[in-house]
Amino acid sequence: MHPYPLPPIPVIDVAPGDEPAIASALAEPGLLSLLINSARRTYSPVGVRIADSRSRAWHARSLSPYGDAVRQVDRVLGQRVAFLLNYSYEWGCTSGAADDPRGRGATLLRTLDWPFEGLGRAVVAVRQQGAAGCYASITWPGFAGVLTGLAPGRFAAAINQPPLPLPDWGKAAGWMAARFKVNRSTDLPPSHLLRLAFDTCHSFGEAVDLIRCVPICLPAIFTLAGPRPGDAIVIERTQTGAYEPAHPAAANHWAAAGGLRGRPRNASSLQRRAAMTKLLMGRGDWGLGWLKPPILQPDTRLAVMASPATGRLVAQGWEKHGPATQLLDLVLDD
Repeated sequence: MHPYPLPPIPVIDVAPGDEPAIASALAEPGLLSLLINSARRTYSPVGVRIADSRSRAWHARSLSPYGDAVRQVDRVLGQRVAFLLNYSYEWGCTSGAADDPRGRGATLLRTLDWPFEGLGRAVVAVRQQGAAGCYASITWPGFAGVLTGLAPGRFAAAINQPPLPLPDWGKAAGWMAARFKVNRSTDLPPSHLLRLAFDTCHSFGEAVDLIRCVPICLPAIFTLAGPRPGDAIVIERTQTGAYEPAHPAAANHWAAAGGLRGRPRNASSLQRRAAMTKLLMGRGDWGLGWLKPPILQPDTRLAVMASPATGRLVAQGWEKHGPATQLLDLVLDD
């Protein structure tokens, strides 16, 4: 038993034509403040201003179709943090997609890990309408991209962080090398590519083709599940290349045979992917009983299950010491 009632995950319905990042920021100012204050505690006020300025400078060169959405968030907040929150992209994750044992297409399972206090408490679900249909994004107030989403009847998808470059030089050097490449690119951030897929792709196949081909500014790992049996894939992306592991499970290392090589981003990555691969072979529980070590980490901030065939989505925010929100169980109509 928890010593106090856990808060629900807010479900925000975005009116047609409205920007979801703005709608979520205005709907949940308290959760937005929680994120901003946590960022300042984590990086210091000076660090936040510097990082936001660097992100703002890169944003001015980006050709993302969602660039104006981030600028709108910046204007609404009126303080130098919107660009940092939208472009930090420091999450680790474990994801997988497998056929539902009852023959209802594939189901996406995903955790999102990041040592950022408050991220689990600030989770929101945003229902929005794109050109290709409705979808839900499990996200945070003021975030313009998509990291985890479900489009009923079409697909579900999530993004994982890949290894950093220069593995023998340590995380700091790898982070700097990755950001150097980003600063020279005008291509989409991975989270904007995933939003583009949810907005414009009418099917699992269209989403797979888009994510395989569109250039991005930084490597990423995408996991997709579709509404038919066998619709399960992991796509390991470089800025312009795409590779596919044999098993549709992902953590934070490259796994495709004949693909990229590099040291896993963190020590638990190999164990987490192996555990996810085993889990997908026998999963049948729509609770979160599968959320246990090594998939569950001290840095786990979000757990999600999503079925495109049934439109069902289950999500829960987590913090270091356990669940931070009630379990959200949502069914979307296509």
